[in-house]
Amino acid sequence: MCPLWFILSGVSTVLTTADAEDSEAGAASLSKQAQVGLYYRTLFRTWGRQHWWPAQSRFEVIVGAYLTQNTAWTNVERTLQQLRSQGLLNLKGIRETPLSQLESLIRSAGYFRQKARRLKTFVAFLDERYAGSLDHMFAQPTEKLRAELLLLNGVGPETADSILLYAGQHPVFVVDAYTRRIFDRHGILPANCSYEEIRSLCESAFDVGARVPSLGAKRGARLHPSTRHTPSKMSLAKRTPLAQVYNEMHGLIVGVGKHYCLKSKPKCDDCPLQKFLPGVK
Repeated sequence: MCPLWFILSGVSTVLTTADAEDSEAGAASLSKQAQVGLYYRTLFRTWGRQHWWPAQSRFEVIVGAYLTQNTAWTNVERTLQQLRSQGLLNLKGIRETPLSQLESLIRSAGYFRQKARRLKTFVAFLDERYAGSLDHMFAQPTEKLRAELLLLNGVGPETADSILLYAGQHPVFVVDAYTRRIFDRHGILPANCSYEEIRSLCESAFDVGARVPSLGAKRGARLHPSTRHTPSKMSLAKRTPLAQVYNEMHGLIVGVGKHYCLKSKPKCDDCPLQKFLPGVK
């Protein structure tokens, strides 16, 4: 468990110390919340909008959130295209497709038997609890709906929060393995912190007075060719400023984790966050 001072210290300094942006020593003097805000500003100014989640509908986001469990997004994209080409990437399609056929259609996403059953379970939940209406479901208070999703088979915190944030535009932060790795290597939080402790830190970094600046990428910024998605209907959906920041921050962290903060042989010298690593001068 992480000590509470990691989560609660220094709230008043969140996103207010601009002169720490150019050195690790300055960043280290900030509270944990302010460091998270500093990393957000640095990454957003470098890469700009990430256009997450790449999807054309809320239900496509939900299906993708299930399918991406324990597999690469490239496999998910192939599976989504397979469902789309069959006209089945919708509630009616998943509801009425026989389980064995659904398993075959999503085979390329891995763990296809489990995921097919879990998709059926979600649709049954939506039908029974909300009369098949995503509008009704996403109109529920965030914590109530989150608790309901977490009771479904195969839905852990990351999947639940992905559905809430990217499909429902609820202001919740999504924690993944990249977040843990980056925060651990930068001395912000240990990798073995619980999901909820990391989520609490990230959310407290941005919701204190909603002091989140509207930023644009720097001219001539280094843009990794695989960092951003093409804008889609869901990535451009209307959301609150806070939900937009959670959306962007998660996408930016994924960009760092996929291309620089690798599990082995990290490419720190090329990473936009390299200057904040402990020991870097």
